[in-house]
Amino acid sequence: MRKNNVTKVLSLKALLASMMLMTACSNDGEDAANSAEYDPNSKLEVNWTAILHAPSPPSGDVLTKLEEHTNADINFNWVPDASKEERMTAALASGELSDIVSLTMMTNSSVRQSLKTGMFWDVSKYLDDYENLKQIPKEVRDAASIEEVLYGVPFQKPLARSGLVIRKDWLDNLGMKEPTNLQELYEVAKAFTEEDPDGNGKKDTVGFGDRSDLRYSSFKLLASYHGAPNGWKVEKDGTFTPEFETKEYMDALKYSRDLYKNGYLSQDFAVTAKTDQQQKFAQGKTGIYTGMIDILNLKNLSQGLQDGLKLVPINKIAGPDGEYHVWSENTGVGGLLAFPKSEVESEAELKRLLQFVDDLIDKEAYMLMTGGIEGKHYELGENDALKIIDTDLWQKEVQPLSSSRPSEVTHEIVDADPDKQLANELVVENDKFAVIDPTVPLDSATANERGTELEKIITDAAVKYIMGDLDDAGFKEAVKKWRESGGDQIAKEYAEAHKAAE
Repeated sequence: MRKNNVTKVLSLKALLASMMLMTACSNDGEDAANSAEYDPNSKLEVNWTAILHAPSPPSGDVLTKLEEHTNADINFNWVPDASKEERMTAALASGELSDIVSLTMMTNSSVRQSLKTGMFWDVSKYLDDYENLKQIPKEVRDAASIEEVLYGVPFQKPLARSGLVIRKDWLDNLGMKEPTNLQELYEVAKAFTEEDPDGNGKKDTVGFGDRSDLRYSSFKLLASYHGAPNGWKVEKDGTFTPEFETKEYMDALKYSRDLYKNGYLSQDFAVTAKTDQQQKFAQGKTGIYTGMIDILNLKNLSQGLQDGLKLVPINKIAGPDGEYHVWSENTGVGGLLAFPKSEVESEAELKRLLQFVDDLIDKEAYMLMTGGIEGKHYELGENDALKIIDTDLWQKEVQPLSSSRPSEVTHEIVDADPDKQLANELVVENDKFAVIDPTVPLDSATANERGTELEKIITDAAVKYIMGDLDDAGFKEAVKKWRESGGDQIAKEYAEAHKAAE
């Protein structure tokens, strides 16, 4: 009896051991399969939702070369820049996402809410395992984080890219010098409108070309020239004051309103998209463009339309205090390359995608996304200066990819075009007087939930004020509505977050 019981026990143990061995082998097989599928050296198929800043997606074989370099099949889901807020908000709400999502609207309520709900992977602990990603500075990581959590790889951008592009040939035709302060800038806009800068005998030009986006149009830059804070001002007692309640902001509004009233600012700016703004400049309809980094694109667009065109980039316009100020875009962070947990289900998958992003920062990939293929799209001249060979081909096959570069600061390129090279140098110079938004590393639950909705109250009021449809009292009423609708709570939460971070 005892022997039989022992035999049964041994048989049971053997059966369990056998089952455990089979399970272990099965798990090892699954792990091996997963490891093989997502091995850093394995072929990757990646779906990427990216923002398109060009008229059409890239064509040609640059993408093929990029795929060869990264050992990946890249499937882009392009979202036009003009409709990115609507499209991205809808995608986040529906959960219809890709392996990688370019989140460039870091102050958007829907974006911040999605990040905070844990929809995306926290990549903080992984970056230092990769050759290029580990080079991302701590201050950039901090600026891109929400409550010390980094929900994606930061797009690395220059600290402050803003500045003006002005028709140098028009200045010369009118015997004027490059403006150095706000009053001189106003006089240039006036002369470009009221006089005949292009010499065609017609009154058909406007000083400032502009578009509907107040953040990237002339207004945000003019406000910083006036000395306005960037988003918020931290008072000595630790309280937070929104930029639109400062004298400098109101002075900038009045400056812009005067430009508009006199016709020195495009009368249809409120309904103009970026591409239309660029086309008007390229066609010789406007003479001042906000966006210093676009200078080469503007020159290319003007080919065959504006013979003899000469442009000059300008970054330093002194404010009323005699100092230089320029607003910084999110402390050098252009958004995040984020990885949704719904699509990227395992740590192994995440690591393979991070390797892909790391490969995109390599010099070879950077050159492909910046210049294209050497000998076909560009050539390197003296001092390795990059010169585009075929502008039309470059615009079709390369330019659409450039906005998806994970880093614009890791590699330096000398541009063969002297105007573009000067603009690049002025962008670097902007670091000296860049105005930082103090709320970038802070968090506000109310701003996450309703910030974009509340911001619209102010932007609508600012546009109406510039167009003369709202007076001082009307603008103050809009500010009051903003405060009562949640603005006061946002200011309070930022102050609390700021104090906690000290």
